Amino acid sequence: MFKEFYEEVKKVPYGKVTTYGRIACLAGFPRCAKFVGWALHTNPDPQNIPCHRVVKKDGSLSEVFAFGGISTHAELLKNEGVEIDEEKQKVKNLEKYLYP
Repeated sequence: MFKEFYEEVKKVPYGKVTTYGRIACLAGFPRCAKFVGWALHTNPDPQNIPCHRVVKKDGSLSEVFAFGGISTHAELLKNEGVEIDEEKQKVKNLEKYLYP
């Protein structure tokens, strides 16, 4: 299951985001969004599996982002041109950046 999640996350383009639920569905495991979170928390290859491009269904960033917390999550996305609402800690205009 985790392998399938990782493969789907690798497809998310630079400057785009997707949700835990979408990754679960694309990987063939609908209703397993929490498992996607667990998989990304143990990401074995952060250089090639861009888990920072996965957000909650409302665009919120993860408080427990595995590689440095919510501020690092925000920075990585901002570096790719994704607009972040600093106060709410979520992607601004989620539909604009949402993949697929």
